[in-house]
Amino acid sequence: MHVLSSRVLLRPADIDAAIDFYEQRLGLVRYREWGSPPHRGVVYFLGGGFLELTETPSDQPRPTAPAGVRLWLQVADVAAACAQLAERHVEIVEEPQRKPWGLIEATIHDTDGLPLVLIETPIDHPLRRRD
Repeated sequence: MHVLSSRVLLRPADIDAAIDFYEQRLGLVRYREWGSPPHRGVVYFLGGGFLELTETPSDQPRPTAPAGVRLWLQVADVAAACAQLAERHVEIVEEPQRKPWGLIEATIHDTDGLPLVLIETPIDHPLRRRD
């Protein structure tokens, strides 16, 4: 299988709150959008893939997030990203720290409680080297 592109699909409980969070607080840029309530969606650029928020019509049950799912977002500087997010009133659930595997990680949650892990690969990390 040759994957050409990828997209994470989320069905938030409150699409307006999720759009505000991902767009205004995280600063993601819209790729495209479609539809009108109660059948609309927004897609954001997400590094090498996309993040899609799709509205769930009010007459359908809200989907629950699968346990153990986390969204991994690599940034150049986790501390700077956390400072910017804090200014935008995003709660930093886990402050930046270097993990035993060498990456610097911090965690925030989206409007539905989905953990978003911010990752920085330090300059001395083996992932930065090619042997």
